[in-house]
Amino acid sequence: MKSMMLSLVTCVFMIAPISQAQAKNTPCSGKMGGVSHCSKDGKFVCKNGKISQSKQVCR
Repeated sequence: MKSMMLSLVTCVFMIAPISQAQAKNTPCSGKMGGVSHCSKDGKFVCKNGKISQSKQVCR
């Protein structure tokens, strides 16, 4: 049981840095709900219906 718990804790510490590295500031992140689709002029349309203020071009 003790070795099983140690293995679980080790796995959590190995996975945690990967999750933090993937947590980047993307268009429509947070309360915007994520990207729904691209507009005709290359802007990101968020799932809440608003246009993202991102300077990136949506393709």
